[in-house]
Amino acid sequence: MMRLSPWLAAPLAAHRATFIKVGIAAVFTNVFALATSLYSMTVYNRIVPNNATDSLIALSIGMAIVLVFDFILRMLRGYFVDVAGREVDAKLGASVFQSLVSMKLANRQASSGAFAGLLREFETLRDFFASATIMALVDVPFVLLFLFVVWAIAGPVVLVPLLMIPVVVAASLVVQPGLDRLAGSVLGAGFSKQGVMVETISGLETVKASAAGTMLRGRWQAAVQESADVALRSRLLSAFATNVAASAQQIVYVGVVLYGVFLIAEGSLTSGSLIAASILAGRCVAPLAQVAGLMTRLSGTRAAYQRLDAFMSAGGEMAEGANPVRRARLEGRITFRNVVFHYPGTTTRVLDDVSFEVQPGEKVAIVGRVGSGKSTVARLVLGLYQPSEGQVLVDGADVRQLHPDDLRRNIGSVLQDVTLFSGSIRDNIALEDPAIDDEELLRLARISGTHDFVGQLAGGYDLRLADRGEGLSGGQRQSIAIARSLGGRPPLIVYDEPTSAMDSQSENALVSRLEAELKDRTFLLVTHRQPMLKLVDRIIILANGKVAAQGPRDDVLRSLAVGQN
Repeated sequence: MMRLSPWLAAPLAAHRATFIKVGIAAVFTNVFALATSLYSMTVYNRIVPNNATDSLIALSIGMAIVLVFDFILRMLRGYFVDVAGREVDAKLGASVFQSLVSMKLANRQASSGAFAGLLREFETLRDFFASATIMALVDVPFVLLFLFVVWAIAGPVVLVPLLMIPVVVAASLVVQPGLDRLAGSVLGAGFSKQGVMVETISGLETVKASAAGTMLRGRWQAAVQESADVALRSRLLSAFATNVAASAQQIVYVGVVLYGVFLIAEGSLTSGSLIAASILAGRCVAPLAQVAGLMTRLSGTRAAYQRLDAFMSAGGEMAEGANPVRRARLEGRITFRNVVFHYPGTTTRVLDDVSFEVQPGEKVAIVGRVGSGKSTVARLVLGLYQPSEGQVLVDGADVRQLHPDDLRRNIGSVLQDVTLFSGSIRDNIALEDPAIDDEELLRLARISGTHDFVGQLAGGYDLRLADRGEGLSGGQRQSIAIARSLGGRPPLIVYDEPTSAMDSQSENALVSRLEAELKDRTFLLVTHRQPMLKLVDRIIILANGKVAAQGPRDDVLRSLAVGQN
């Protein structure tokens, strides 16, 4: 039996009262189902032989009332299930998204497309646990009630549905192991297919420019073929159980009629009782047919749950039960103590015993060759990754002990790969921060250089950006990211190649504007660009993951110039 984790069990348990209402409605609808068969039996046994028209009218009026209430209760039952499903969906969705934004980047291993596909699997869980399951399972206990009534009105005829019930159950159980084996493959194949599609869409310009379409087309076709193959095998197994259940319903009806005719001939059964028994016998098998269909979905749901549970249980940036240090405002001191770091899944040391300190208000550049570990330093300061050994401290506190919200609220950052969000340019700068009004927005835009090109755009600051800022140049995206990083006047600024896509004129203008803006702020800069070094007081050179040299900017630049000569 699958034991549900709290992240799924809690939203379901919160709607116990709703599910109880569904159960009560199910009791009445199943009891009303008896009325139809008893009505038929009474008509054929009592009304027809005696031509009792008045009694038929009275009985039909009563039956009409029952049917009206049955309709109302069925609508209410569906409404209760849908309401519970909607609220469970909302809570699960919020929980899954919160886990996403707070997850450790070290735990992100799949492609973006496959990862997005995994996160959408919560809809499968919601539908299974909060909708289809309830509708099917609440009717199962009434199988015993219908069997008892069939026995009461038709005696040995009850043997027909009794014999078919184990057949339906056995068919569902027989295919379950096979479905369990295929479920993970079906899910994985679907993720692979979505991964290729998302990768192609997000990098369509590069795909076209580099003629990578042939390679990706091959991957897509392979993923589609694999998905189709495993889905076909899964559907065949599912169809077997479902079709057995459907055939069982027909066999029960025919068997009851066949057996009942002989009993009528013997005088031990009336025609009205036979009609009532044939109606109820189908009701005995129908819930099991629904359960058979549900069982075929159980394997896929279990596979989705296991993968989602692994993601939800992996833990976020803060360990469960942790009591992080809360700092409303940081001074901006950065300390690296014997830091060793390698990315998850690798053993190569990107940083190897790195130690340095940046005082509050100091401006420091990290320079070095490609792959020397410069960008990793920026990621560690932001708490995006944790050191494998050693400590990264901000204001004397290990970044692992600081609350991530406090840490990043006090750090304005521009990463090497600039990402803009869907929405307007205004949205991308302000990020819905109420403290950034139009005046502050314009100030930030002028400092970053965004204001220089926004006036030439048709929509201005309200221009809706395409996905990831498509349609803007790399330098324009960097300008918007710089404006965003300065919002809220954070005391610590971390830039990783913030001007790599800018022309020299735009870069020099930006440097002159940033000099005043960065006054009294700690500034950590990763760059290859000479003009940006005007903003720093000290340079740290990294080579092969180690600190090769550090010192005042002018001294380090002179030593580098001498070394090159």
